[in-house]
Amino acid sequence: MPSTSAKPSLYTCLSPALLHLYDVSSSIVVIIDVLRATSTIATALHNGAKAIVPVDSVADCIRIGKQIDAITAGERDGQVAEGLQYGNSPFEYPESFVKGKTLVLTTTNGTKLLHMALEKGAQEIITGSFPNLSAVCTHLIKRGKNVILGCAAWKDRINIEDSLFAGAVIDQVRDHFDIQCDSSQIASTLFQNGKDDLYEFMKKHNASHYHRLNNYGLEKDIRYCLSADSTNVLPLYTGGKLVSTVI
Repeated sequence: MPSTSAKPSLYTCLSPALLHLYDVSSSIVVIIDVLRATSTIATALHNGAKAIVPVDSVADCIRIGKQIDAITAGERDGQVAEGLQYGNSPFEYPESFVKGKTLVLTTTNGTKLLHMALEKGAQEIITGSFPNLSAVCTHLIKRGKNVILGCAAWKDRINIEDSLFAGAVIDQVRDHFDIQCDSSQIASTLFQNGKDDLYEFMKKHNASHYHRLNNYGLEKDIRYCLSADSTNVLPLYTGGKLVSTVI
């Protein structure tokens, strides 16, 4: 008789360009864009935002924002996108500003990957970042479904920070999943090597996004986005928007 105790599978997709290789339709997809989309999403929801509508173009962001009288926010190449009100820094969304409001958000990598997963029929989509690491891990263990850790990367190029987060998730959930995936082993090894000080690890290894954001004077953002469990909510995609869900 087949075993009834088989564990669900966990795979890591290190770039959106590789998503077609995975069975998205039977999996929970965790969208990972550490610097900074998914960190900002967790922060805004933790601070009381009603919902976040992720879109993949600036034009859609502006149009939908006007339709629903929402905050239009996002970036291209690390800076506030032309025509939008606000950017992609978690520090732009304190409780005093976002509580009860809806954000329409577009980013270079994260919102693009979310829409790719949606188009491929993902069973469930959540977003993950170090600020909500434990919420993500608790949810994945509780759900007991197949998982794809989807790294948003940088314009399809694998990056260090998203891979580090995938490794951090694997570190916490590995006993509950069948992990037969070299990408997951790479992410796990990377995290084990860097976990004592993620910021210094990024700096030491010349992470491209570390340099990109530091050049804009955003060291504070980087440090925040690499710190665990400061905004421990679970953003779940439902009805066209991300909302905070009880774990």
